[in-house]
Amino acid sequence: MTDRTILVMGGAHVDRRGRIAGETAPGASNPGGWFVEAGGGAFNAARNLARLGHAVRLVSPRGGDADGDIVAAAAKAAGVEDTPFIFLDRATPSYTAIIERDGNLVIALADMDLYRLFSPRRLQQRAMREAIASAALVLTDANLPAETLATMSKAAMAAGVPIAGIAISPAKVVRFRESLTALAFLFMNEAEARALTGESPENPEDWPTVLRATGLSAGVVTRGGHGVIAFDETRAARVVPPAIPELGDVTGAGDSLASGFLGAFLGGAGIEEALRHGVATAAITVRSPLAVAEEMSQAALAAALSLVPQAQILP
Repeated sequence: MTDRTILVMGGAHVDRRGRIAGETAPGASNPGGWFVEAGGGAFNAARNLARLGHAVRLVSPRGGDADGDIVAAAAKAAGVEDTPFIFLDRATPSYTAIIERDGNLVIALADMDLYRLFSPRRLQQRAMREAIASAALVLTDANLPAETLATMSKAAMAAGVPIAGIAISPAKVVRFRESLTALAFLFMNEAEARALTGESPENPEDWPTVLRATGLSAGVVTRGGHGVIAFDETRAARVVPPAIPELGDVTGAGDSLASGFLGAFLGGAGIEEALRHGVATAAITVRSPLAVAEEMSQAALAAALSLVPQAQILP
């Protein structure tokens, strides 16, 4: 574990999930309940990293509203140093979903317009340049504009600081295309990998070769319960997650995996052991009803890690 700060620049917003209690009646009032929590791929990973004992600083745009207060409170509770760009006349980004009783999504609204204001000009400020240069790692996600991600990646590369990305969604991962050669790691699921590459290999073990062809030197591809693949320039490995008896909510599992992987990577682990740590942190998260498990800690990680099998080296 490093004493230097992990700099996180990306999505930090509010997730609202409304679950319908009975049979869905389109075009009518449906009884149900709301669940509200802070979210955002980069922010979820930031909070996990902080709970695992790392020094983490968050930089993200935020509105001057009650939703902004929810994000700030979540950062404080997790021990994240919170240094937002605040726009008093704007709304904090949010994601609002209506979910049927069986868990299927009815409709969702993503109000993410504020992220457009995290422009490359923000990164030209002296304080931001110094923060990047002094970081142990920069972590970002595809909630930010493509040109901002490209500028951030170039700045990190010039400073000799590794930068990692979280794909967020098939629609957004393409924002990383200009940054692929600069990324130390990109975390994605198979749908996001297909959107990024335009390829759909029949054999999942071919993902490292397909992704390296894009210029990405290292990354992680998740495949639900069917195994997770990690690769770098020369090798690849796979870990099959242990069975989880009772699932809470899979929201945030991929972000958690990124935090566990990167925490181990900063501690000097190779991709095989880093992948095991990532799978272990994801296992902790999916047992929780929250996107960031409150019980996340080094002790919880050690217990979960004991259940994760050794990585299989891929040819």
